[in-house]
Amino acid sequence: MNTMTLWHISAWEFAALAAAALLVGFSKTAVSGANTVSLAIFAAVLPARASTGVLLPILIVGDVLAVLSYRRHAHWPTLWRLFPAVAAGVVLGTAFLVWADDTVVRTSIGAILLLMTGVTVWRRRAAAQDDDPDAVVTRAGRVKARSYGVLGGFTTMVANAGGPVMSMYLLSAGFRKLGFLGTSAFFFLIVNVSKLPFSAGLGLIDGHSLLLDADLAVFVVPGAFLGKWAVNRINQLLFERLVIAATVVGGVQLLIH
Repeated sequence: MNTMTLWHISAWEFAALAAAALLVGFSKTAVSGANTVSLAIFAAVLPARASTGVLLPILIVGDVLAVLSYRRHAHWPTLWRLFPAVAAGVVLGTAFLVWADDTVVRTSIGAILLLMTGVTVWRRRAAAQDDDPDAVVTRAGRVKARSYGVLGGFTTMVANAGGPVMSMYLLSAGFRKLGFLGTSAFFFLIVNVSKLPFSAGLGLIDGHSLLLDADLAVFVVPGAFLGKWAVNRINQLLFERLVIAATVVGGVQLLIH
């Protein structure tokens, strides 16, 4: 029995999943947050809850490739301040998944993404941004890091949708393009790996899901190379607009499906 038969998917549906996996690679090395489109494709082709378990290892493959590409640009003070709050968010997300159905999960996360996008755009227009990521050492910076960290952990646990949340945080903190990509690469590699036992415990990852992952992971690699090629040709303003646009698209998709 092959993987397509096992999951009861057609050749066209497998092709859609492969395209989504390629987009994961692209988003990890170019436009973070764009993989919310991948999330929507996986949820459309596969059962919604099961899709999160299949997508997680695909995301980890993309995270590894992103770390290899941008490891020199990570800002570790920001990461260390985020991780405790993210851990709390992951625990909350796990508890939420125990009782919430797909409709509640999607609506909640879509609303959060759109709200945070609006707040970030408003803040960036209201005042000039400090280009120094060390601004997180201020009291306001610590509060913001904790708030985004909890929401990021929550959304990444319940629907692998933490990318847009952290994108909004890193943009609002004044990160430039490479610092943004390097910091988010390490952040999601660590967070996504830490989610594996929670997802397995909820039954979202099993032998069947890993078989499908094995078939799809190969498509992440060309996507990552495409993103690495493209990111050097995208200026900072366009980069920020693409990140925000991808976040809005992902939030709307979650609300209307």
